[in-house]
Amino acid sequence: MTVQELIAEVDAGGIDTVVMALVDMQGRLQGKRFHSRHFVDEILAHGSESSNYLLAVDVEMNPVPGYRLANWETGYGDFTTRPDVATLRRIPWQPGTALLLADPVKPDGADVAVAPREILRRQLDRLAGHALTAQVATEVEFVLYRESYGDAQRRGYRDLTPATRYNVDYSLLGTDLVEPLLRRIRNEMAGAGLVPESAKGECNLGQHEIAFRYADALTTADQHTIYKHGAKEIAAQEGMSITFMAKPNEREGNSCHIHFSVRDADGTPAMPGAGPGHLSVTGQRVAAGLLATMPDFSLLYAPHVNSYKRYAPGSFAPTAIRWGVDNRTCAVRVAGHGTGVRLENRAPGADVNPHLAIAAMIAGAVHGLERELTPETVFSGNAYADEAAPRVPATLRDALARWEASEVVREVFGPEVTDHYANNARIELAAFDAAVTDWELARGFERL
Repeated sequence: MTVQELIAEVDAGGIDTVVMALVDMQGRLQGKRFHSRHFVDEILAHGSESSNYLLAVDVEMNPVPGYRLANWETGYGDFTTRPDVATLRRIPWQPGTALLLADPVKPDGADVAVAPREILRRQLDRLAGHALTAQVATEVEFVLYRESYGDAQRRGYRDLTPATRYNVDYSLLGTDLVEPLLRRIRNEMAGAGLVPESAKGECNLGQHEIAFRYADALTTADQHTIYKHGAKEIAAQEGMSITFMAKPNEREGNSCHIHFSVRDADGTPAMPGAGPGHLSVTGQRVAAGLLATMPDFSLLYAPHVNSYKRYAPGSFAPTAIRWGVDNRTCAVRVAGHGTGVRLENRAPGADVNPHLAIAAMIAGAVHGLERELTPETVFSGNAYADEAAPRVPATLRDALARWEASEVVREVFGPEVTDHYANNARIELAAFDAAVTDWELARGFERL
C-alpha cells in the first residue's frame, strides 16, 4: 500500500486504525495503534515517541540492568519511532487496519545501533561494498494447539491438545483437520502483501510450516516478523494457540531454516558454479564464512536457553558444523540447482529474531569474502556421527562465552551491539538459573 492509497482509504472510511511497530530484540512487534486520521495528519510526517526501554527489557517486558541505551540512571527516556512507509500494508485479519514498521531514532537524530533492523542494514551495507545483494527465505515451523492462549496459561502450558494427533509430515489427510486455519493464515498473509507458497504438516504433534517466497534480506526479515505476529492473532481469533518456541516439548523442535544466496549488482545469481557443492568461487567463500563464524555468531542464531534443546543427534537440528549437498544432517546444506543454488542455514529455531540471524549470515558471508576463505571438503554421510567436526554450542552459556571472546564479533558488529546482546543473554541466563523447573519438582519433591 502506498501513502497515497492509505490517505484515500482513510478519507473514504475504509481504514480507521494504523498500527506502527518496531522490531524488538526478541523479534516481536511493539508499538501503538493510531486513529487513522491522526496518523495521516501528524504521525506520518513527524513520527511518534516511545520509551527507549523497548530495546532494553527481557521477554517479560521487565526493565533490567546492564544496558547503556536505557536504564534507571538515565531515566528511561524516549526515542522517536520513524515510520518506514515502504512497509505499509493492510492486514486483513484486523478489520479497517493498516500496519507499518518503524525505526527508533535518538533525540539527536542518530540511528539506534542496537535496533535489529539497523543491525541488518549495516551488514547489508558491508555486503554492498562487495557489489552484492542478499536474497533470503525463512522456513518457520510452529506447533498448533486447540486451546486458547488464556486456557494454555491457566493449564501452566501443560497437557494441551495438539491440533493433529500423529506425525502428519507431508500428510494431506492429517492436515485436513486444521486446513481452515492454515488456509486463513495463507490467504490473509497474501492479503497483507506476503507471497505464501505452501503449507505442510511436520513431525511433532500439531506441528506445521507455511513457506513464503524469497525476497531481499530486509523485506524477508520484516515479513517474517509480521507473519509470526499475524499467525498468532489469527489463531487467537479462532480460539487456538500457536507456539514458535524452539523446543516446546520432548519431541521435534520448531526450526527456522534460512535460505541464503547473493547476487551481483546486475541481479545475476553469484552462487552457482562448477566448484565444490556446485558453487562459484564467491559461493564457496560465502559458505566458508558461514561455517567459520557459526560458533561465534550462535547467540544470534539461538538466542534463548530453550533454543539449544533442539540440537540433538537425529533431530534434523544440527550438532556438527559441516556443509553438504542436500544433506540435512549438516549445519549448512547446499539446496536447489541451477540459478537457484543457495545455502540453507539449519541452526536457527523458530524463536529466532530474523533480522539478527540474517545479519549474522551476511556478516559471515562478508567474512569469507574479505578473507578469501576456502571451505572444507563437502561432507557426505551422517554428520551427527562425525566426532571430528566442530560443534554447535551446546548451551546459551557456551554461546555467550564464544560471543564475548570473539574478535570477529566485535569487529563486524561493533562494541555497542556486542555488549548489548551479551547483556541480553546474561539476563536470560540469570532468569533461568533462578527458576525452579517442573523437572526439579518431579524429581525431588517426594524422593529427595
